[in-house]
Amino acid sequence: MKKVFGIGRKSPRFHPPMADQEDSRRNINGSYLGLGTWNLGLGTLLFLITLYLIPNTSSGQDKDLIQFSGVVVENDSLRPVPFTKVIIKSSNRGTIADFYGYFSFVAQKKDTIVFSAIGYKRSQFIIPDTLKGNKYSLIQVLRFDTILLKETVIFPWPTKEQFKEAFLNMKVPDDDLARAKKNLEREEMKEQFETMSMDGSMNYKASQQQYQSRLYWAGQYPPNNLLNPFAWAQFIKMWREGKLKISNDNKEKEK
Repeated sequence: MKKVFGIGRKSPRFHPPMADQEDSRRNINGSYLGLGTWNLGLGTLLFLITLYLIPNTSSGQDKDLIQFSGVVVENDSLRPVPFTKVIIKSSNRGTIADFYGYFSFVAQKKDTIVFSAIGYKRSQFIIPDTLKGNKYSLIQVLRFDTILLKETVIFPWPTKEQFKEAFLNMKVPDDDLARAKKNLEREEMKEQFETMSMDGSMNYKASQQQYQSRLYWAGQYPPNNLLNPFAWAQFIKMWREGKLKISNDNKEKEK
């Protein structure tokens, strides 16, 4: 039996590799782009030449950058000044110190640093340009700023005439000696004694006396003054003298 391949089909056509490379290098207009030839515009060439000729200045600026850190303290007690404003004078860029007066940010050599805080005088510091490293630490001292204000007198009266009238009609209170004598008068003390209630210490003393009296007569009958002749004699004497009468002042207080 014979084997038949590709019946009713045409055999595939193979192109050599060089032909494919040539077709890929052919552009729309039919011209060739060689490996060493570039079809570039005039503007692109000028841009590349400009980039090549411009000097690289970023490397010089990077050499001037430093990490500037430090602490802000008072001049007399060396206590930290919290939340001090630390700003570069030329660029208004900087940071704010923390509660302990510490700050840290990136600056450049020859920068003028301004330190300011409420209640203190402003201070400046110029970072030296002779630094060899990229770090610099500083202890900045701030002095108190004392502001003297003009004296201001405030009167409660708009005019001098009203002040004079109020001063003449003013009732001057008694001094300490007059008030002390007034409080030590017999009638005043008697009224306070009758109207003043017992405080905590007096109530405690009365309760302790009653408790001690009950302990004294424990196990026996306490004396009954109803049959005591001396108690009756004292009662009759007070009755004759009129000390047992209820005064009108007490009646009014009870009402």
